[in-house]
Amino acid sequence: MSVLSTKEIMEIIPHRQPFLLIDTVEEWEPGVRAVAKKCVSYNEPFFGGHFPGEPVMPGVLIVEALAQTGAVAILGMEQNRGKTAYFAGINAAKFKQKVVPGDVLMLETEIIKQKGPIGVGKAVARVNDKLVCSAELTFAVS
Repeated sequence: MSVLSTKEIMEIIPHRQPFLLIDTVEEWEPGVRAVAKKCVSYNEPFFGGHFPGEPVMPGVLIVEALAQTGAVAILGMEQNRGKTAYFAGINAAKFKQKVVPGDVLMLETEIIKQKGPIGVGKAVARVNDKLVCSAELTFAVS
């Protein structure tokens, strides 16, 4: 298990600001799982319009942050270095509570199935150990 900085994350996945939605990777087992952290700041560009006067992190961006976490796990494998993991499906996504400025979003994606370039990750996001989102994410590596 390793801890990765933002710079090290960007050596594994192709995402860049303003669309890099994870700050650090706290735990990392290439090909198996990753746990990342996102410190949600009021200065996030999406808060200006979602929603004025009541900033809430869009659920689709929470799912994207989970996917980026999974991408670190799968693209961290030596045979996948330099490749991209694309969304191929989102199943059973559930949102349990709002994510707001000041929250520390803990993101965990475990690779539960992989056959060739296609795989599935079981993903959960938590704030203060409370579940905020869960989903099953299908990806294609190319």
